[in-house]
Amino acid sequence: MKNYTGQKLAVAVSGGVDSVVLLYWLVAIGANIVCLHVNHGLRDVADIETQYVRDLCAKLNVPCHVFFWNGKSVSKGIEDAARQARYNLMTDFCHENNIDAIITAHQADDQIETFLMNLGRGSGVYGLAAMRRTGEINGIKILRPLLNVFRSELQDFCDKNNIKYFSDEMNFDPHYTRVKIRQNRHLMQEKLGISDERILLAIENLGRVRDTVEKYVESAVASVTFDDYAMFSDSFLFDLSPDIRLKFLGCVIQKIGGDRYQPRLNSLIGALDNLRTDCKFTLGHCTVRRLKEKILVVPEGAKTTFRKRNEKRRIKQK
Repeated sequence: MKNYTGQKLAVAVSGGVDSVVLLYWLVAIGANIVCLHVNHGLRDVADIETQYVRDLCAKLNVPCHVFFWNGKSVSKGIEDAARQARYNLMTDFCHENNIDAIITAHQADDQIETFLMNLGRGSGVYGLAAMRRTGEINGIKILRPLLNVFRSELQDFCDKNNIKYFSDEMNFDPHYTRVKIRQNRHLMQEKLGISDERILLAIENLGRVRDTVEKYVESAVASVTFDDYAMFSDSFLFDLSPDIRLKFLGCVIQKIGGDRYQPRLNSLIGALDNLRTDCKFTLGHCTVRRLKEKILVVPEGAKTTFRKRNEKRRIKQK
């Protein structure tokens, strides 16, 4: 947060305990903020929450902008769709209003739950390192200053200061994996002696490993020329160390395919196995092809011929 002193920032406020405390804290430190609230239209109390956020911002003298999204039209994957819509609306607003960063209220419990969810998926270092304190979505920085603060501390603050907040009933629905973890996480301390603080320490350590890997990946990606495709030699790919190799391929596919996220670890491992011999397959809205010593990545549906691209590259080099 120190690097953003004096800058105008957006803060995402849902009306839940986490974001309400975040809003109070930012007002207390004198931050130059505008509140962004998204009404997803998914619950009966959505309009009541929206009005509460408006009233709270008026009380705290914080500008408030409300966005409406009709989530009821989504038939499946509602959580991911709502999250994507929320960030699209907020980042579009930031671009239009010259705001560089959005502050979110992700806190320690969210961080631990993310770690355990990714552990259950068999994720690598990137997934197990969980959320970054500073990230980026759609070209807008995302700041998460509460990652070491537990939800119970935020609830205590509201209770002691008689501050109202809302609870989302989806946070108590055991059909969701995150909720199952939330309801049973205490067993790790009680049965295994693994405390929340130790999990946070492990996440922090893994974050340092992730940052080191990322520097090498960035260097590898920077050495590749991107156009509407990427082409490189098999020796270049397979000379990289295994962790760098996986992340490099994920970055290239994300860059060419345009997806928000890179393919999952298991998919990338399978892709690398395929690329040890001549092959052609699709992944992450890309077509990936190996022919002899050359590997080509193009948008899905594009031609995968090597000759014209080799000629085009030679012309550029001249």
